[in-house]
Amino acid sequence: MGKLFGTDGIRGIAGKELTAELGFRLGLSVAKVLNETSRHKTCVIVGKDTRLSGDMFEAAITAGLCAMGSDVYLVGVVPTPAVAYLVREIKADAGVMISASHNPSEYNGIKVFGAAGYKLSDELESKVEELILGDAEFHCGCQGIGRVLTGSGLIDRYEERVASVFKRKQSKAKKKVLFDLSNGSASTTAKYIFNPENFPGFDCHFMSCDPDGININRNCGSTEMNALCRYVVDEGYDIGIAFDGDADRCLMCDENGDLIDGDRILSAFAVEMKKDGCLTNNAVVATKLTNLGFHQMMKQEGITVRQTDVGDRYVLEEMLRYGAVIGGEQSGHVILLDYATTGDGQVTAAMGLELMARYPDKRASELFGKMVKVPQVAVNVEVPNERKAAVMVSSSVIEKKREIETRLGDNGRILLRPSGTEPLVRIMLEGNDREALTAYANELKEIIEVER
Repeated sequence: MGKLFGTDGIRGIAGKELTAELGFRLGLSVAKVLNETSRHKTCVIVGKDTRLSGDMFEAAITAGLCAMGSDVYLVGVVPTPAVAYLVREIKADAGVMISASHNPSEYNGIKVFGAAGYKLSDELESKVEELILGDAEFHCGCQGIGRVLTGSGLIDRYEERVASVFKRKQSKAKKKVLFDLSNGSASTTAKYIFNPENFPGFDCHFMSCDPDGININRNCGSTEMNALCRYVVDEGYDIGIAFDGDADRCLMCDENGDLIDGDRILSAFAVEMKKDGCLTNNAVVATKLTNLGFHQMMKQEGITVRQTDVGDRYVLEEMLRYGAVIGGEQSGHVILLDYATTGDGQVTAAMGLELMARYPDKRASELFGKMVKVPQVAVNVEVPNERKAAVMVSSSVIEKKREIETRLGDNGRILLRPSGTEPLVRIMLEGNDREALTAYANELKEIIEVER
């Protein structure tokens, strides 16, 4: 990754690390790159989540794009995957999503999608980054200054696309569903998508759906499942479904309030797709963080697992390379290429309800609980971004990691990695003894805190 772009775009505290000036220069730079390869006037879709700083970055990025000759469709508050979908749907040249995804409200971020609806390649990101950080002069040239166009009505096409995942005009399922919208992007779409007409047999209710600019992801959504799990049990719901701030992630909980993470969602979907004969190349793509229990279940089912580095962009790259149609992460990024070019929480939710409708007599715990998880312990250590690389090569950190690997032997593993979106170094251990794993993680955490 470069100086600006991480595994999921540019990310930082709004007004501090991520400024309006940077947003303006990104708009200029993206338009310049597009103009160099296009013979027509270029068009870019710009969307945002519910953060207070979204308006500021929308204005700055739009100004930069227009100043370099690109027309801009403003679609307002929408999920990230809606931008990716609409780029392809209206044949735009690029899409820009303003969101810091699952991060707190003081953060914001910028993700850029190409004309095919995929995140920009490393090569194009590097080109845009060089222009942002460089001293090149920007001139509009012969294409003329761009216009700002209304994207009103475009989101309807995305909502129809998500609803199309559910194939049944009638359903024997009589299920009660509670959605947690994280006070984020799904607040503008989920109620329109998950209605009785689109999802017969499902009585859908919604919480954390009143964004005020600063409550996005606050004690709600897929990063904080406690409230949803509690309400599902107390109020007798059949399943709980949570999105993150920009609705590209989805996690669930069953009727007992037990977490259904991305690994369990992937395992259930992959097995069902194999039954239907639509699991292309008989493969699913997962990351290094994927639970060992997932690998064991896929082996029993005769399904190949392709493993990648952590990050949905790497999952997608491997899916395209290998020809797989399903992949994802434990965190809830699930990519279903038959319906979306990126992780889409609402598509994942629709697929989950489709599975429940197929087996109306089975509970969520039965449908999503077949994978037996091996204990995992995850610990995050705050490390400034500028110190992460040094910490990762520190001799004391490496020595402690090797010591833990020796203790675990063949009965576990340890993964140490810098976060691609936050000033964190992440520790993950897997093995049979949770208490021992926790002790090992804390030992390594102490070493990292000294070195940071």
